[in-house]
Amino acid sequence: MTTELPDTAPGPAPTVDGVRPAVGRRALAEFLGTGLLVAVVVGSGIAAQRLSDDVGLQLLENSFATALGLGVLILLFAPVSGAHFNPVVSLTDALLGRADRSGLSPRTLGVYLVAQAAGGIGGAILANAMFDVQTSISTTDRATPATLLAEVVATAGLVMLIAGLTRTQRTIPVIATSVGAYIGAAYWFTSSTSFANPAVTLGRIFTDTFAGIAPVSAMWFAGAQLVGAIVAMGLIALLFPAEPRGATASHTR
Repeated sequence: MTTELPDTAPGPAPTVDGVRPAVGRRALAEFLGTGLLVAVVVGSGIAAQRLSDDVGLQLLENSFATALGLGVLILLFAPVSGAHFNPVVSLTDALLGRADRSGLSPRTLGVYLVAQAAGGIGGAILANAMFDVQTSISTTDRATPATLLAEVVATAGLVMLIAGLTRTQRTIPVIATSVGAYIGAAYWFTSSTSFANPAVTLGRIFTDTFAGIAPVSAMWFAGAQLVGAIVAMGLIALLFPAEPRGATASHTR
């Protein structure tokens, strides 16, 4: 008998014959995925700074690398952990899945959050090391009313996109491409350059380079991201209500 991984994500994690990967494996996937994502963001930012003095070109290079890297990481790790890489995505999954027990359990949510935070910090340190940059606390202040509003919008859009695609049974390649494209676009249509992720925001404290963010600004950004997730959950409940368990989706993929 052959078994195949379901081709939709994220969620708690895909299953084989109804059995999810062990929590330890899923935590490792979240740690590596979040860490590599931050390494892409920080590393491409450092490279862009060194290759050009044009800030617009630097942002283009940084956003292009991040959009591609995020899509690839989702494709790689979605079959193991659901490829959240983002505390607000995991929190939303846990809260929206409470009614039918389809979301992360409180224990697994805690494991995911720790893995993502550790991965975010580790990814920044790795990027610094690859470019021979000393790891230090960023001095870049980014928090303003405009950028905080941008983080609410960017995060709400990201969470709603992921939940909407998941609840309409889109495939992993579709989700990976869509999420990568959204983040690439959000670099440009938001004044904050779309952090939209508390773990990535935490990691970016530890690099005083193009992608860095000062600790106080990071706290404000994380708060705005949480607000964005709350907004998204309300919109998801209205636009993409959960189907009863066992219902067959009729959506076109």
